[in-house]
Amino acid sequence: MRTLVDIPDKQLGELAEICKQEKLSRAAVVREAIAAYIVDHRSKKPIDAFGLWGKKKTDGLKYQRKIRSEW
Repeated sequence: MRTLVDIPDKQLGELAEICKQEKLSRAAVVREAIAAYIVDHRSKKPIDAFGLWGKKKTDGLKYQRKIRSEW
């Protein structure tokens, strides 16, 4: 799929330098950058359990000790 993107001149110049050094096309470098961005941001999603204990009125440490005392 083709996409139009406005890239500032400074970034475009730096991108051209990278392409020249790596001997890759601009499109290949942009695809690599997007793939890396997706991987980086995908790993930053909060876990499903985050914040579940926040609404509890029970002291977490007391609850933990109670549960472990059953073992």
